Amino acid sequence: MTLRIGLMSFTAAAALALAGAAAAEECGTITLGAAISLTGKYATNGYHTQNGYEFAIRKIAEAGGVKVGDKCYNFKVIYYDDESKGDRGATLAERLINQDGVQYMLGPYSSGLTAAIAPVTEKYKIPMVEAEGASRSLFNKGYRYLFAVLSTSEQYLASAVDLAALMAEKSGKSPSDVKVAVAVENDPFSLDVRAGVIEDAEGYGMQIVVDEKLPRDLSDMTAILTKVKLVRPDLLVVSGHSKGAATAVRQIAEQGVSVPMIAMTHCEAADIVGNFGEAAEGILCSTQWAETLKYEDPIFGSAANYNEEFKAAFPEYADRAVPYQAAQASAAVLVYKDAFERAGTVDDREAVRDAIAATDMMTFYGPIKFDETGKNIAKPMVLRQIQNGQYNVVAPPEFASHELIWPRP
Repeated sequence: MTLRIGLMSFTAAAALALAGAAAAEECGTITLGAAISLTGKYATNGYHTQNGYEFAIRKIAEAGGVKVGDKCYNFKVIYYDDESKGDRGATLAERLINQDGVQYMLGPYSSGLTAAIAPVTEKYKIPMVEAEGASRSLFNKGYRYLFAVLSTSEQYLASAVDLAALMAEKSGKSPSDVKVAVAVENDPFSLDVRAGVIEDAEGYGMQIVVDEKLPRDLSDMTAILTKVKLVRPDLLVVSGHSKGAATAVRQIAEQGVSVPMIAMTHCEAADIVGNFGEAAEGILCSTQWAETLKYEDPIFGSAANYNEEFKAAFPEYADRAVPYQAAQASAAVLVYKDAFERAGTVDDREAVRDAIAATDMMTFYGPIKFDETGKNIAKPMVLRQIQNGQYNVVAPPEFASHELIWPRP
């Protein structure tokens, strides 16, 4: 079968392939399938995801591969471009299973694409370990073959609400005095982010003064920001994947919007520091993973080591934060390695599925343990603030490497 590299740079792809070549000659092959966004509005994150998969494949090969009995195996992935479209993703999942003979799937990028593909993998009883679909709506369908390594989306910006309440108290006010503005994309992930923020804010008695959906193309939120300037909230929350994050940071600066606390998703993936410089200062960014966290495993070592080696493998990340989308994609491949080895087979899908369901492991990305719905119940989210161009963890307190700067400069 042909390995389709898509948007991965030729140099990086060649380096990854050569690094595992010697091991590949000695080991068998486990073929995984992935429909992934290499074009369309999610292409940036699809690129990060693919790089994360490929980096893990190389590192596992370097460590001797997947050990099943007295045999070893290395992974390869057949990729197809879903063009950031759900119907295309579902069609490609059918193709991977029925034409390419794929027995095990890696997930696409985004909750929407995962929602489109999951019914297909479920129909054919094909395990899918996914790293980029966080919507809690994925885990109330009774799926048996869907497993997600990441924390669910309602948790993404919960810490921002807690921080806003804390800052209110420190300034002599009540959390119920806090005014919150929310602007999110109309997709399953962002709607869950919104639901989590609204639920937590209402728990403190906060006032929701703006509750808007971003335009479909995510390219202009001028009208929403005009309203934000009028009502002067204490906290502005934005969720619109990479494109939405870039639009928000750019237009907040252009319109001179001043809010004491701004929190959003997908900062690193959109490279808001590299693209917008000082305009990104003080923004709070939800993240599934950070290189400063004290996690480690035998394949990647520490989170810091993963960060360093990933940048060496993909020089385009040298001067920017490694997006958590890449890290969690690598973690998904680790789950497959662990499951195949515990199952003792690469051919019995049900045995492998049961081994995935029983996963309880520590990785450089954090702990991974699935509940009966397939979501990871072991790993917390963290919140980073951009301080002097660096992403520093400020919440929750037990993971914080730096103190919060408030109000935002």
